Amino acid sequence: MAGRDPQEGPGAPAGERQRLDKWLWFARVVKTRALAAKLVTAGHVRLNGARAAGPDKPVRPGDVLTIALERQVRVLKVVAPGARRGPYEEARHLYQDLGACADSRGADTSHDAQA
Repeated sequence: MAGRDPQEGPGAPAGERQRLDKWLWFARVVKTRALAAKLVTAGHVRLNGARAAGPDKPVRPGDVLTIALERQVRVLKVVAPGARRGPYEEARHLYQDLGACADSRGADTSHDAQA
């Protein structure tokens, strides 16, 4: 298969790159890969602080994605490329939610103030 990108697919090594739209779908950020592509094309995804050029933009472990969804903004650090779109328990290992860290610190502060 001369036209196939060897960096994609189930056999891709853990440290390799993966298409942005595919990663968003595997990480269960969106329901379909087509919605992932539309999200990127509409300019709602930033990769390491810069607007993602297109859904085919490669992401790799260590990259930080800022995703403006309908009701929230998520900041995710890519931990690994996906091998498939599996259940949530599998998908959550593909990223570290950096927004959740900020939320939990704010919650801890307000909890201490009430005590």
